[in-house]
Formats: sequence, C-alpha cells, structure tokens
Amino acid sequence: MPPALQDVAFGPALVGLGAAPASKEAAIGAAARLLEDAGCIAPEYTRSMLHREAVTGTFLGHGVAIPHGMGDDRHLIRRDGIAVLQVPGGVDWGAGQMARLIVAIAARGEAHVAILRRLAALMQDRDRLASLAATAEVLEIVEALAGEEARELPQSDEAAADFAHRFEMVVTDPAGLHARPAAAWAEAARQSGLRVRVRHGDEVADGRNLVALLHLGLRAGDRVVISAEGEDDAAGLARLRARLASLAAPAAQAPAPRSARGWTPPGPLAVIGGIAASPGLAIGRLHVMAGSAVEIADETLPLAEGAARLEAALAAARAALHALATTASTRLGAGEAAIFRAQAELLHDDELIVAACRRMVEGHGPASAWQAAVGQRAASLAALDDPVLAGRAADLRDAGRRVLACLDPASAVDGLAALPEGEWILVAPDLPPSEMAGLDPARVVGLATAAGGPAAHTAILARTLGLPALVGGGDALLGLPSGVMAILDGATGCLYPDPPAAALDAAIAWRASSRVRQAVAARAAAAPAVTQDGQRIGIAANVDRPGLVAAALAAGGEGVGLMRTEFLFLDAAAPPDEAAQLEVYRAMIAAVDGRRLVIRALDLGGDKQAPHLGLKREANPFLGVRGARLLLRRPDLLEPQLRAIYRAAMAGGDVAVMFPMVTSVDEIVRLRAACERVRAALGAPVLPVGIMIEVPAAAVMADRLAAQCDFLSIGTNDLTQYTLATDRQNPDLAAAADSLHPAVLRLVAQVVTGAATRGCPVSVCGGMAGDPAGAALLAGLGVTALSMAPPDIAAVKARLCGARVEALRALAARALAAATADEVRALEAGA
Repeated sequence: MPPALQDVAFGPALVGLGAAPASKEAAIGAAARLLEDAGCIAPEYTRSMLHREAVTGTFLGHGVAIPHGMGDDRHLIRRDGIAVLQVPGGVDWGAGQMARLIVAIAARGEAHVAILRRLAALMQDRDRLASLAATAEVLEIVEALAGEEARELPQSDEAAADFAHRFEMVVTDPAGLHARPAAAWAEAARQSGLRVRVRHGDEVADGRNLVALLHLGLRAGDRVVISAEGEDDAAGLARLRARLASLAAPAAQAPAPRSARGWTPPGPLAVIGGIAASPGLAIGRLHVMAGSAVEIADETLPLAEGAARLEAALAAARAALHALATTASTRLGAGEAAIFRAQAELLHDDELIVAACRRMVEGHGPASAWQAAVGQRAASLAALDDPVLAGRAADLRDAGRRVLACLDPASAVDGLAALPEGEWILVAPDLPPSEMAGLDPARVVGLATAAGGPAAHTAILARTLGLPALVGGGDALLGLPSGVMAILDGATGCLYPDPPAAALDAAIAWRASSRVRQAVAARAAAAPAVTQDGQRIGIAANVDRPGLVAAALAAGGEGVGLMRTEFLFLDAAAPPDEAAQLEVYRAMIAAVDGRRLVIRALDLGGDKQAPHLGLKREANPFLGVRGARLLLRRPDLLEPQLRAIYRAAMAGGDVAVMFPMVTSVDEIVRLRAACERVRAALGAPVLPVGIMIEVPAAAVMADRLAAQCDFLSIGTNDLTQYTLATDRQNPDLAAAADSLHPAVLRLVAQVVTGAATRGCPVSVCGGMAGDPAGAALLAGLGVTALSMAPPDIAAVKARLCGARVEALRALAARALAAATADEVRALEAGA
C-alpha cells in the first residue's frame, strides 16, 4: 500500500466477494460488518451509514457506490478503514441504478477521497469495472484501489456516446455559455436527478459539472445535443429541456462604455492604451500591485488528515462566497451577486477535487496539491479560444485562493492592506472579483489591469461600482512606478501617467463639471421621502461595512437600517473575538455620524453556514437552529457580540440592536435579558432593542411581540419564503416567491395593526422595500420606515414623493382584496 494510504485499514480481509444482498440496506449492512469485524467501527455506525443514504445518495455511477456515515457520528469510528463488497449480480441502489462494487468508508477525516484517484480512473473504464465486479481474486480488487502503480486509464469511446433520450438546442446568450449561465445549466441538470451529457461536435461534457461545461467553449449560435438517462428519463429530460429554455434569454450585463463621452487632453500626453471597461475620469496616484506567485510550503500530512482539511477548506470557501454574494446583492445587485455564486459552483467541480486528491495520494500536502490542481485547471480554461470563457480562469483562481487561504493562512496576502489614505488608481495584472467587491471607494478611484476584457467579471463589477476602469492594458502597465500621479479615462481606455500640471488642471476641471451634472441628477435622491400631502417615510440603507456607508448616504440613505454582521464570521477562518467586532462597530458608528444605525445580531443557519463554528448538520436547515434559536443556544457567540455592540455605543451614537428570526415571546424576553445583563455589567447606555418579523408566527403574534420591543422590522424575503412555502433559492420557484402576494401583504398589515396597539413603530428591511411598487404598498399599509440597497433609494423616493397618502392607502386596500401577486402588480401599474 502506498505511504499515503498507510493510515487507512484496507486489504484482503476487508473485501467480500460474490455477495447477493436482497436490498441496498442489506448491502450496506454487509459492507459495514466487514468494517466492524476489522475493528474500524462501532456497531451503531451502520445506522449512521443508512441515515446518510436517506439524506443523500452515494451512488457514483457505472455500478459503484460509496456508502459512508454522517459527519456527526465520526466518534463511532475506531480507526479509518475501507471495505469493498462485490455484488456480481448487482443490487438496486434506487432510481434504476445497479451497484456491483460497494466501497464502504469509515473515516474521521473523510478519507474516502484518498481512493478518488483510482475510482475516478476506473469510472472511465467500463471493462475494468466489469472485471472487478466478476473477479474471484481478492487481490485484483485490492490492487485496483490501493496498488503501488498509478493507473491513468483512457476514456472509453462509449463514454462520449449520447444517451437514448436527447434533444438539441442552440446557445442564445450573446456571451456564450459563460460562468453564470453554465452554473445555472449545471444546477438544473443536478436537480433533474438524471445523468446528463452535453455534446458539441465531438466534445462531450458531464452536464452536472460547471467546469466541464465551460471547457466546451460554447459560443452564441452553437448547437448542442443534450441527452440523459435515469429513472423516468423521458419525462425528466422534458422537464430539463423546459428549464434550460427558461434560462435561454440573454443575461443582463452592465452596458459597455462609449468612448465618445471621454475626456479630451489639452495637448499630446504619454499614454498607455487598453480596452475601455467602465466610464469616468479618475485622478490619483498609481498603486502598482505585483503579480508574483504565492509560495506554498509542501507539508505532507497523513492522507486522512489532508483530506479532512481540504474538505473543510472547500466548505468554508463556498460559505464565504455565498456570504459575499449576499453582500454583493445588497451593494451591487442580483446580477453581480451571481458572479460569486458561480464561483462557489466552481468549487463543486469533481474533476478539480480529484486532481487535488491525486496529488495528495502521490505524497503532496493539501495546500500544495490544491494550488497545483487549480493552476492546471485555470491554465486550460485560459487557453480556450474565446475571451469570455478564458476570462473564467480568473474566477477559478479567485475561488481557489479562498480555499488556499483556509489551507495555508500564510498565503492570504492582501495586496491592498497597506494602501495608505488618499486617492489611488490600482494597477494590477488582474483583480479578482472578490477583491473588486470589497474595494474601499474612499481610497480606490480607478482601476487599470494588464489582462482581461470588457466582458470579464472585473469589468462588469467596475461598471456597477461606478469605478473608472480599463482592462487589457498589457505589461507596459505593470512597469509603471508606484506613487506617480496619473489620469485614467475609463470611457476611452486610456491611462496618462505623470501628466503635466496643465493636463491635471484640465482633468480636474472636467471632472468637477461632470460631478455638478451628476449632483443635479442625484438631488431628488438626497431630499427626504415626503408625500405630496406631507407624510414623511424614513429611508435608510442596508450596509454591512464601514467603508460603504459614505456611498449609501450619498445615494440618499438617512442612516443604516440593517447592518448584517454575518460577514464578520463567514469571511474569517475562526470566530471574531470581542475586540475585532468592537473595532468594526465603532467604525460603523463613526461612519453614520449621528444617524440611526441598526445592528442585527448574528444570523446564521439556513443558507448561511460557518464550518468553523461546528454547527450541527441539519436535514432542513431553514426550519432548524438559525437566527435567535442559535444565539440562545450559543452564549459563546451571543455574549461577545453584545459586549462589543454596547461597548461601541458607550462613545455615543444612535445605535439599536435587532435580533433575527424570532418566533416567540419567550425568545425576545430571554434576548432582552441578555442585553440588560451585558449593559449593566458594562455601565453602558440603554439601546433600543427590536426584532425581525420573518415568519408567519411572528407576524400573527405581532401585538404580543411588540409589547417586548422598541421596534419591529419586517424581513420580507424570509417572510415570503415561509408564508408561501417557497424556497427563494430554487430557480424553478423563483417566480412564485413574490413578496407582493396578497397573503404576504395581509401579514404585513397584521404586523402594523398589532404593533400599533403597543405604539411600536414598524419598518421593512427586506427586498420589498427597495421595489418602488412594494414601497408604495408598504407606505399605504402604515409602514413608517424602509431600508434597502443603496442603488434602489432614488427610485423609491421618486415613487413616494409623487404620491398622496390617501391614494397609497386606497391602493393597499385593493391589494389586500386581490387574489394573486399578478393582480397586485396590475393595480400598481394602473396607479
């Protein structure tokens, strides 16, 4: 057995030949007995393996299944081991899948990835698998999975053949099948429950694998054949076809800039040209970022430990990317948030993970193995003859860096950490989307990259942020000295380094006149939201980080109505301590400068998971321990956060505390008691305490809950999800998750009425607040304050300022009497 597998029990005694179990459950039991007889597991671990199978299937395909237990039951594993049960006649694994080789895993560190290298190769050789399923030689199976030599088996011709049921379709997205539509295709294929192949000419990809789809290099107009097999494959394929057709509309992207509106220099200047990526004129000093490769120490670990670290790093990186998507949705919009969800999808790529596991099997450490696997995969994407698809290499490297930082924290070098005060134009080989989303607009005024194109995610995010940018400027950019003044014209794609004083003066004057024009356009957003008959509606912004407050206030926000604190936990490899949180809350209070700041306590659970917190895995996390339930069970999370908030408020400021996902009076009573206990111990001021109304139970009990609160804030996203029993992240149900549904509106009305009996104000900080139609209805229902993403403020204020309260109340009354969300929208359209 190779050294990398020496810590895993496996050998002839752990192989059972010629079995004929009557069912999948019997097969799992027989394989588990092999592990139990070898001293690898306690008898109770068999139940854990059966539970895992009920939660998620372990059938890999081509007759191979890998049953293993639940993560929470690893204490039942006495030593890591692998057992193989051979079933020559096959056993039904469900959905028409017949398993002939059952590879049972008992690993405290998910060591089953140690044999992925061999399994991945064997899965491509049907003849070899058939031989192993029929052999009478135990050593043949042992050698196949744990032999000394590494076998790289060729892909069989059969693997490229279409399945029996198939259809053709044409790629319609103007940018081709780039990351976001490809991620949607892969998700749709997985949800179908079928094995899906996508063929373009002679090239075939697994339809469930994002990177494999990207490797096809599909462009607008390309015709592909999509085929599938599995249970009820004809009907399933029809559903998949309908789903893909619904995704076929071109994805909306920020428009490319037009050069005609650029700045004209007063005379000849030294210039470096690139591709216009985002309009605007930036004036500042250059900050040139080096593009040197990160050196990783290749520290070999026992394979089980290395596999566990890789699995944990992948989970943490995916969670951080989903959290970044949530933040980006607030700051940038849903389209840009999809960039980070697509990056998270890249980290589900089986071939990439197998490539990393292969290197670990060969004796490399997890960080080194991951870095090499990502580098090779990204290089193959970058080599594609399509600038849009080749640009996805940057996304893979960006996502890969997050995993690498979890595996080797020393590799997490922030090139912007030492950026001093001032206005800077960043010059870099390229800038990852995740760094783009976190740029401090108070310091970074422009961006110039040597690589990239106008369709790259870097350019899209620059346009969304309103950051002047050029891309594709070449190596000449990287040779510029840091610290010199420069003028960047994003509309023409020109960078003017070290311009003379006359050119600087002309650029400053042009930018000043441009800002005057922009100020006139933004004046309406800066004014309060007052209806034509004098009713004022408070308008605040949803902001998570101190550096974003200034832009939110400039957009018309009158304070911060929702500060999510999850990013402090999801963006870190360990829970932030009290001191780290205190620093952020103090910075937020300073940034809002006397305006109201509502800090929401940690809201984890559901789709927001932090692996480093050791939260228990749940079959249905949206109905599990999340929000207030988690905080009350984890004083180690609640107490330090409350101490940090109250300590920050001791220096002054209008600060309020808000608790998420409260469902009962008992919960808010206990949470208020925790607040008072912390406040009294610190001698801190009394802060308003409120709750989120996000579930129907809380809406129905609003009068009782209001008696315990200083304010209520309705989170319409979750309230809609729970009221309509509709998963808002399920693409097949997205259209049904409409907050303007009369059922949701009736609950909002019930909250307002119930809170009024206690004199408790009601605000809304969900997505409905940022929809002008929704804002009008909320104001008509009696909501007195709204909080939303900064880009939505201007349109909401315009809608409210153009209306009279009586008209809004009449509109809301008609909406409550409507039968469907479509009827409600028709009412608003006719208002």
